[in-house]
Amino acid sequence: ALFIGRFASGALATYEATRFALGRKNAMRVEINGELGSLAFDFESMNELSFYDGTDEDQTAGFRRVLVTEPTHPYIGAWWPPGHIIGYEHTFTHEVYDLLTDIHNGTDPTPSFADGLQVQRVLAAVESSAGDESRWVSL
Repeated sequence: ALFIGRFASGALATYEATRFALGRKNAMRVEINGELGSLAFDFESMNELSFYDGTDEDQTAGFRRVLVTEPTHPYIGAWWPPGHIIGYEHTFTHEVYDLLTDIHNGTDPTPSFADGLQVQRVLAAVESSAGDESRWVSL
């Protein structure tokens, strides 16, 4: 599947999904590129971010590998010493913790059911577009 989206701000987004990319085990990659830099996350390397600062000098410019298991990580205190990886299974523990904390505090959890509904609306628009000669579908 491949589709193009436009945010309310006018920014464009491209989305691609396939189960046929040879060599990929579970590559769910999110990449944000802007006029001042780029940020990329790939689920196959879930403990690191790739960061590019567009304001760096040419001779030092390049992507930086940022480990997200340092003491400032919001959940690392519940697990291992800094620098040790947090695994796939830990994310579910974090989600349950956040949900129960929000319920206890009387705050709306994020993402919310409304967020999930918006995702379903986007997917329905993609399906509608694909069935109508790939015409643009507004939400």
